Amino acid sequence: MDLNKEALAYHGEGRSGKIEVVATKPLITQRDLAVAYSPGVAEPCREIAKDPEKAFDYTAKGNLVAVITNGTAVLGLGNIGALAGKPVMEGKANLFKKFADIDVFDIEMDERDPSKFIEAVKAMAPTFGGINLEDIWAPDCFEIEQRLQEELDIPVFHDDQHGTAIIASAALLNACELRSKELGALKVVFSGAGAAAVATARLIESLGVERANIYMLDSKGLIYEGRTKGMYPEKAAFAQPGGPATLAETMVDADVFMGLSVAGVVSKDMVRSMADSPIIFAMANPDPEIRYEDAKEADPAAIVATGRSDYPNQVNNVLGFPFVFRGALDCRARKITEEMKHAAVRALADLAKQDVPDSVLAAYDLDRLSFGPEYLIPKPFDPRVLLWVAPAVAKAAADSGVARQPIADFDAYRARLERLTERSKEVIRPLINRARLNPKRIVFPDGPHPKVLRAAQILVDERICKPVLIGPAWKILKRAEQLHIELDGVEIVEVTEDARFESYCQALWEKRQRKGLTWQGARRFVRSSDGYAMMMVRHGHADGLLGGLAENYAQTIRPALRVLGPATPGEVISGAYVLLFKDRRVYVGDCTVNLEPDAAALAQIAQHTAGVARAFGDEPRVAMLSFSDFGSQRGQPKVQRVRDALTMVREAQPDLLIDGEMQADTAVSPRKAAADFPFSDLAGNANVLVFPDLTSGNIAYKLLRELGGATAIGPIITGMGRPVNVLDLGSTVSDIVNMSAITVGQVLDAEKAT
Repeated sequence: MDLNKEALAYHGEGRSGKIEVVATKPLITQRDLAVAYSPGVAEPCREIAKDPEKAFDYTAKGNLVAVITNGTAVLGLGNIGALAGKPVMEGKANLFKKFADIDVFDIEMDERDPSKFIEAVKAMAPTFGGINLEDIWAPDCFEIEQRLQEELDIPVFHDDQHGTAIIASAALLNACELRSKELGALKVVFSGAGAAAVATARLIESLGVERANIYMLDSKGLIYEGRTKGMYPEKAAFAQPGGPATLAETMVDADVFMGLSVAGVVSKDMVRSMADSPIIFAMANPDPEIRYEDAKEADPAAIVATGRSDYPNQVNNVLGFPFVFRGALDCRARKITEEMKHAAVRALADLAKQDVPDSVLAAYDLDRLSFGPEYLIPKPFDPRVLLWVAPAVAKAAADSGVARQPIADFDAYRARLERLTERSKEVIRPLINRARLNPKRIVFPDGPHPKVLRAAQILVDERICKPVLIGPAWKILKRAEQLHIELDGVEIVEVTEDARFESYCQALWEKRQRKGLTWQGARRFVRSSDGYAMMMVRHGHADGLLGGLAENYAQTIRPALRVLGPATPGEVISGAYVLLFKDRRVYVGDCTVNLEPDAAALAQIAQHTAGVARAFGDEPRVAMLSFSDFGSQRGQPKVQRVRDALTMVREAQPDLLIDGEMQADTAVSPRKAAADFPFSDLAGNANVLVFPDLTSGNIAYKLLRELGGATAIGPIITGMGRPVNVLDLGSTVSDIVNMSAITVGQVLDAEKAT
């Protein structure tokens, strides 16, 4: 299927279009109806009538943006009309929701008269917390935005102007830094004099580029003083002294080319005529003013950006508008100021210099990415953009006096934003905060692995633990240098060079010599990274271990059990996962270790998994799962095993809320449980699910993760003599950081217990 047919199928199959309205409150019972509508709805109406600011508290206004167009300048399609522009506006709504969790009503108005358009927007403005203007032709867009900004008390933002300007300006700052060019000395040539070009020129001027050094050309050539054809005030503001000039003539000795026009207007010779190490932003879409390959061939030292995702340095508006609005809405800003735009520019520029997380590399099928000529600005799918830009914008709003409700605690605000980008952060953040109070030494056998190196830097920066990396020092240091990772605060242990090697070998041989381990076997085991790490933990030279990044669970768990032993004699080792759904979290065990646990093992697994729930701050409600509901399948050995385990747990922990045996839907469906099993205090509200065997547990958690949309954290290993955890194959840097915090928590819990 070609792209055109695929796009039509995408928009037309199933429910037509790309958006829907979803209720955020339940409407199931008569009571719900009475509260949601008549008579209960009168109460918030009265409150808002007394104080209009209460609309932010009792309605969706504070998280609702209008995306409004009249269809006069839709993408590269031009004046195709309001209705034909609706697919673009729906797409914009998707991007707002996806990247910043902002709700949108798209509004397509069949009105080309600027004054009437303005009056219509003003009339509907009370509905919204912000207005995003889109695809409106110049010069009307300038008048429309300016008047709405002046006459409304909510943010008004024409993304075609300022979105492009913010992203391009961030890229320009970093390109100048890489090429040691001063903003005040730049000669900048614009091809294009529409809304995006004018806004970008204005913004880079406010950042330090001299207006006298900004040359703007449209389809008729240079904007010069005295020219009358095709002019309007916003364009005329950048008129140069002298007479007409072509693009080729103007580009001679230019430091920067800003292309916001049409494809193919720049030649290789024009690039060669520019200053040394030129900066070329060819942003026409879908085809740039000059192809990336042609620009680099003309001058290999050139820094090149385009609007395309298949080349480096994509200038994409999605890096701007969702996060600018997120910050503006969250502080209830009255407008978007120049200071707020500057804050967004600098936040994007600074973020590009940070280490790039695995999730971004995976999204773009890259092995590595670091700040440089081919990475000036973050990638659109980098979840950290929200965490950098929105707080910067909100702070600038407060500093410039337009925030109705300034952010009081930016650490708490970033934590809330974090939960939008990564569901796991909601439950991990308290563990990270606890770990920071008493960071422990966690040893990583996979020391040279790039993911471990990136995680180690984060762990030190965040003060979550004191990482100890096992592996050849030269390899670790060389790889860290290649990845631009600082290892300050990270301990490196090279096994054969470490003074403890011989004593570890002797200790292990003495422990296992009557269990078949030879002296040579002990030395061979301790020489391995995993073995050495385990001996460090055994002898108290490390507090916990996190390994298994490139091997299955058994290759880490079995030797760890031999070296470290269980927490108590006969203790069962088990693995639990935390499954994070949009509106609940569930703890499941055992999904990784015990193939066919007997009743006693099941009882321990239930208690271990309940302990994991407590460690995350949840009161456990344990369901012992089976294919039987409370005796519906009598005489089945597998059912009886679950019943026996339930009895054992109740005897060991009489205060633990636990019930069973029950089917999975009985455990998690309050409606089914209330109808069929009203005698159970638990049924329908379980948050700890104990599976009867490894097969069912492993299958269930993977189905819930892949088809149910759950985020899985784990496996969290319980029952070991010392904290040891194993990473899933394919774990990300974020997973390693999360599991490190969990391992520190296990160390602290063990210390507290003793």
